[in-house]
Amino acid sequence: MTSDAHSDPDSDSGHSSDAEADAGHDGDENAVSGADSDRRTQIHEAFPELEDIGDSTLRTQVVDAWERGLERGGWRAIRDIPYAWNIHEVSNVEHVRGTTRIALESAAIQREFHGAAPDEDVLVAACLLHDVGKCYEYVEFVDAALVDPDQTYCSEEIPHSISGYALAHEVGCPLAVQRAIPHFLGEVPTRTLEAELVKSANSASSNAITQATMGITLAEWVERYSQTSG
Repeated sequence: MTSDAHSDPDSDSGHSSDAEADAGHDGDENAVSGADSDRRTQIHEAFPELEDIGDSTLRTQVVDAWERGLERGGWRAIRDIPYAWNIHEVSNVEHVRGTTRIALESAAIQREFHGAAPDEDVLVAACLLHDVGKCYEYVEFVDAALVDPDQTYCSEEIPHSISGYALAHEVGCPLAVQRAIPHFLGEVPTRTLEAELVKSANSASSNAITQATMGITLAEWVERYSQTSG
């Protein structure tokens, strides 16, 4: 059956009017804006530890880094990113939060018992960003419906600690935060108190996860499965 719109001689022969085209363009822009807003909302909801960062500029930079990683990786949901390419029952969000909480507890003990003074803003920002690079590294290892991952950035060949550092650098995080992110490979020669806290907290969280899910230590997991092992 022919619709009235197509049979009406006053209709525009199936072509959209300029106003309709503009409306469609505006709709596309609104959709993009909505997606950006949704990503930022997801990030804030996933990481309540953001509120532990007193410097609002740094807090925004952490969110910016995650937003770019999620967008370029094509992730619809931040919790779709797994802890590891072969451990999907634990999300990267859970691990990042665990690492942050462990690091904060350790920093408190360092202050109380040893008189050390780790910078909490630097520590929390670096912990929250230490695995943001998994947005790029793990796109080939999930069943989640990804939206056109940007192959300029996404690859399993670049360790996530390196791509995470690059994201932190790109959004303008302070050098103290940047140097604490390459936590695993020893890429940064000048180690800081905050960097060592990130590294040890990451190991503590990771050991718990690999033991709980696979019955092996982190060192055993790295030896068997990591692209960074010998």
